Amino acid sequence: MAHAHSIDTGAGHGSARSYVIGFLLSVVLTVAAFGLVTQHWLAPTESIIAISVLAFIQIVVHLVFFLHMNTSSKQRWNVAAFGFTVMTAVIVIGGTLWVLHNVSMNMMSR
Repeated sequence: MAHAHSIDTGAGHGSARSYVIGFLLSVVLTVAAFGLVTQHWLAPTESIIAISVLAFIQIVVHLVFFLHMNTSSKQRWNVAAFGFTVMTAVIVIGGTLWVLHNVSMNMMSR
């Protein structure tokens, strides 16, 4: 029986090639971050920055290759929902860190 009420969300199904490329990129990024930490190639501050950049790139790889998010018009609502989710997470995490920092500073003064 055909699906009479199917909704096109614009999310395309990936090919085996795109999944393999995404997997290989994820493995390379993970090994690079692991190598930075275990081999001490950079100073601690530079390592944190490099790992943060690698983590951001890996998030983009996962969004593109596994969640199939792109800038097509059919994906507009998915991208908007993801942007709202990121914004909410940044507000919650940033607010939590701010409150904890202020509590820590006020407790130290007594």
